[in-house]
Amino acid sequence: MPITATDIESLIRAEFPEATITVQGDDGQHFAAEVVDASFKGKNRVQQQRAVYAALKGKMDGSHGELHALALTTRAPQ
Repeated sequence: MPITATDIESLIRAEFPEATITVQGDDGQHFAAEVVDASFKGKNRVQQQRAVYAALKGKMDGSHGELHALALTTRAPQ
């Protein structure tokens, strides 16, 4: 069963409950997400994105991942 934008948002929200999260995409494989969370303050972009990918709990790992591509934007609130 293909992953949905709602599934991705739910996985991210479980780790970042106070974040502003926007997920777009509807082909079941290619998505774009923006995650804005206070926990990103003081972290570089790589650290922020690693935290979000960890929240996806292996959905992007290897050839068996359900999620083929995720264009990810992360930042701390201004």
